[in-house]
Amino acid sequence: MSSVKKHPFHIVDPSPWPFVGSMSLFILLSGIILYAREITPLVFYAGLGLLLFTLYGWWRDIIKEAKTNEHTEQVRHGFRWGMVLFIASEVMFFVAFFWAYFNASLNPNEAMGNVWPPKSIETLNAWDLPYFNTLLLLLSGTTITWAHDAMAKGHIKEMMRLTLITIGIGILFLGVQMYEYSHATFAFSGGIYPSTFYMATGFHGFHVFVGVCFLLVAYFRAQKGHFKKGDHFGFDAAAWYWHFVDAVWLFLFIAIYWWGA
Repeated sequence: MSSVKKHPFHIVDPSPWPFVGSMSLFILLSGIILYAREITPLVFYAGLGLLLFTLYGWWRDIIKEAKTNEHTEQVRHGFRWGMVLFIASEVMFFVAFFWAYFNASLNPNEAMGNVWPPKSIETLNAWDLPYFNTLLLLLSGTTITWAHDAMAKGHIKEMMRLTLITIGIGILFLGVQMYEYSHATFAFSGGIYPSTFYMATGFHGFHVFVGVCFLLVAYFRAQKGHFKKGDHFGFDAAAWYWHFVDAVWLFLFIAIYWWGA
């Protein structure tokens, strides 16, 4: 039988990463519950470590594939649509949290004192740290767009510099959010308001963390010469994901921090 490939598609070799990634997410989510209930933080850190290991291994294998001729134009077309569908699924993930939030806030019951936010809740000032974080993400959206334009023009060094700035802004955002959490007057188990607040903003923070990792991978790939003008889907996907993170935060700021308070 001939070993010459007679089609433009890439037949993926058997990989352990889908299974390992699923298990890491299960452990991570279980760890979040245990951590929030103040039982133990160890499961959370174990799940996070396994997830990072999965990301490293999976991205490593895909980068190796990209160095061959396996990623034809048809394969890249599939990658683009796959990323679009992934972001669409992430949108629906956050829709669930917004649904829970608006279901409670637009129809507060007697247990909440028939008002929103509940009488026992001292909300955060939207125009303090949340507003600062909003400005940070808007700035990061500008820098990543600038970096994407530089990449499209083949200006690799400029793209790397702007990507590094975006990564720094993302890390600063996470630091500010952690500081905000540490000074919040309500705990996760304090009722419907804290539950929806921490789930929505916390998972957004996790997505920012993933976005930072995504951009770091793109930065080091650019440093190693993996991208060139007209061939840089890995960076495109990271930029799309970052814009999604920015857009979700704007909805969070308006709905939860400003209107909800």
